[in-house]
Amino acid sequence: MKTILMAALAAGSMAMSAPAFAQEDYPSRPITILVPAAAGGPSDTVARLVAEAMRADLGQQVLIENAGGAGGSLGSGRVAAAEPDGYTLLLYHIGVSTFEALYPDLAYKPAEAFDSVGLVTEVPMTVVGRKDLPPEDMKGLLEYLKGEGAGATFGTAGVGAVSDLCGRLLVEATGVQLTVVPYKGTGPAMTDLVGGQIDLMCDQTTNTVNQIKGDEIKPYAVTTKERIPVLLDVPTISESGVKDFEITAWHAIWAPKGTPEPIRQKLSAALQKALTSQTVIERFASLGTVPVPAELATPAALDKRFQSEIERWGKLLAAN
Repeated sequence: MKTILMAALAAGSMAMSAPAFAQEDYPSRPITILVPAAAGGPSDTVARLVAEAMRADLGQQVLIENAGGAGGSLGSGRVAAAEPDGYTLLLYHIGVSTFEALYPDLAYKPAEAFDSVGLVTEVPMTVVGRKDLPPEDMKGLLEYLKGEGAGATFGTAGVGAVSDLCGRLLVEATGVQLTVVPYKGTGPAMTDLVGGQIDLMCDQTTNTVNQIKGDEIKPYAVTTKERIPVLLDVPTISESGVKDFEITAWHAIWAPKGTPEPIRQKLSAALQKALTSQTVIERFASLGTVPVPAELATPAALDKRFQSEIERWGKLLAAN
């Protein structure tokens, strides 16, 4: 009897220590970051740069998996349902804060389904058109969209995507008319813009700078308060007469709800280190953005930003 009792106690002790051991040993196998958007798009670009830099610190492969659809809500749902062990993560943007307002029947609530790891970057956006679109500047574009160009085609990555949110803000702020054409990611939309199949997009600099510099598309404005270094010749929307217009595509990393705190902190530390990588800094700069400072690449900072953005976009989407 004594032998049986001791065996039972030993088994219980091993069971209790297993999670702690797993946390100390983390990561012991490759980590997957799921990007709920098409390969080649801005979120994918950010994810691949950050994943490679985090791999160096974590000592394991950090793989990227793309799973687009429904504005990113489907792929994000896969992460929400994943084992909270730190091996399946979500990297996406501001769009996650719109899911609850856009999809009331969604099987999960983002504010309750994820644990924050940290912010990554705030990417400026650009209003761009096909190369042969008649207007030459933003003021002319707005006049065009209120006249002969009313109903011009406007490509987005789907309802609730950051490209869609930018378009909604533009319509609300200016009263222009647009015909929205949703795609499964802004990568495919950009292909059609370059090819002249659609008229306009509002997309992140990570997906537009190269095409702008290659003279493949026409830039009209950036969506930040000030001009950005990589596109100094492109004015802000506010400069073009639309006051207080601002939107940036902040990106962040989340883990499934219930991920142990030590694992989250290890991931956050790896993210902070990755964002100081000279390669990441230089590549981000070439795409018109910068890494967030270390104090924002934390769970607490992302929690605060996430909640405020859910409230912001919930109000806008409810009004439209």
